[in-house]
Amino acid sequence: MDKETQRQFELITRRNRDFKVQEVVILVVITCVVSFFSGSAYSKIKYIGTDYQDEREEVVMSNDLKEFVKNYQHIIDNYYEEIDEGKLLDAALSAVVEELGDPYSTYMNESDYTNFNITLEGNYSGLGIAIYKDNELGAIVVSSIFKDSPADKAGLKPNDIILAIDDTSTKDMEADDVSEMILNGEADEYTLTVRRENKELKLKISKENVEIPSIISEIYEKNGKQVGYIYISIFANNTYSQFKLALEELEKQGIDSLIIDVRSNTGGHLTAVYKMISLFVDSKHIAYQLEQNGKVEKVYSTGTENKTYPIVFLADGYSASASEVFITSLKDNLNAKLIGTKTYGKGTVQEMITLSNGDQYKITTKKWLTPKGNWINDTKGIIPDIEVEQSLEYIKNPITEKDAQLNRALEEITK
Repeated sequence: MDKETQRQFELITRRNRDFKVQEVVILVVITCVVSFFSGSAYSKIKYIGTDYQDEREEVVMSNDLKEFVKNYQHIIDNYYEEIDEGKLLDAALSAVVEELGDPYSTYMNESDYTNFNITLEGNYSGLGIAIYKDNELGAIVVSSIFKDSPADKAGLKPNDIILAIDDTSTKDMEADDVSEMILNGEADEYTLTVRRENKELKLKISKENVEIPSIISEIYEKNGKQVGYIYISIFANNTYSQFKLALEELEKQGIDSLIIDVRSNTGGHLTAVYKMISLFVDSKHIAYQLEQNGKVEKVYSTGTENKTYPIVFLADGYSASASEVFITSLKDNLNAKLIGTKTYGKGTVQEMITLSNGDQYKITTKKWLTPKGNWINDTKGIIPDIEVEQSLEYIKNPITEKDAQLNRALEEITK
């Protein structure tokens, strides 16, 4: 692995470990427009999404819901001051979701869902940088630059300290404040004042659409074999296209086997991992199963071929959700092996609901099962075929030579 690839690997790995598992989930994206609190006995709900489309009239409201609507309307009509109904609806839905007691079902404020959506979409309108607040320095520091992004083209570098954006000092700002200032700003260009090695620079950077990389690929030579390697940081909307391109390039170069690294990958879009599974197995194979209210649906691959070379996954305790779907699908269907430590164990599916006012919440609606019908939720996780704890030396200095799990995978796959 060359120095630039290794640097990007370290940056993406470090970035991804900052995510909480419950914040990155398998999603079935739905937009929900609800005629609510209207006083009528019916609510019309329109579902629009990439996964399915449906429009239907709901049945008469339950007595409990009627009671709620009645009292809600009484409060609106009789409270002695003016009421912001939007805030009341936010509070009500937030309380309902919280009462479910499910760590994966959450109501999100604007900042939460903006960052959440950027992560899972895999692109956004911005400068193409990742930043953090260095509390010791009391400064905003650039942690990484996305390749070919506006920041990359303008000459911004990792470890640059951002002193100001246009005429606004960042001295008392948090990283979220800086991000929101740029993401929500209307300007097409920003002037960043940065400090680099005791020099102060001013860089003009355009705000453009930036694609977030979630794939790194490499070829290793071991025991006379060509081993393909693909690291996946998250299953975003654009991860499938990046993965497909990387896999095709590796196969053109004549790989004998493949290592898929999902260490610290806490999940993402179900549709993304489904399309990735379909690159490996044909339509006769079950990719995964979904269970809701006791009914089980077998979801078949849409692929046209079955890969015949050996496949090994690398995973750890942070590998969750869509990562586990990928692992179990290829284990059950192609006898892929898992090396590393036991995975997190997240066997549920969430749906993202977007209200007409733009607010969002996500709720758990289904279980997902392996092709063989197993549920790996909670403490179960996926037990590795070969358990290998990562070395302390690698944690301190994450380079290939010190990566005990990767090197064990290279040994096993080239036997």
